[in-house]
Amino acid sequence: QEQLVESGGGLVQAGGSLRLSCAASGRTFSNNLMAWFRQAPGKEREFVGAISWTGDSTVYADSVKGRFTIFRNTNTLYLQMNSLQPEDTAVYSCAAGPQFLQIGFGGSPDYYGDPLKYGTWGQGTQVTVSS
Repeated sequence: QEQLVESGGGLVQAGGSLRLSCAASGRTFSNNLMAWFRQAPGKEREFVGAISWTGDSTVYADSVKGRFTIFRNTNTLYLQMNSLQPEDTAVYSCAAGPQFLQIGFGGSPDYYGDPLKYGTWGQGTQVTVSS
């Protein structure tokens, strides 16, 4: 059974950092576009960022650009979060999208952030940022 499992969430003070991991099991997702989403209580799910299957191109939501970095190796996806703020508090989930999909220069967060592109989701990990 293919699945994605996130880890690394926790409680951190404002200005701090966390690194989330998303491990694949049951199959490899090395050829898939991968993304991070988050959902805060009472709010809609929000796109955080995505990384191409080759790992050499990324796209981010404006709210996290310059603070968050997505990278990957063969079977693990990562989200490095720096300068965390209370508004970053949410459940963070990883998701696997289409195979062999690149992210072009100036790629649109609206395009790559469409949840319908992603067929496999993790269960999420809680990140709480205290002020």
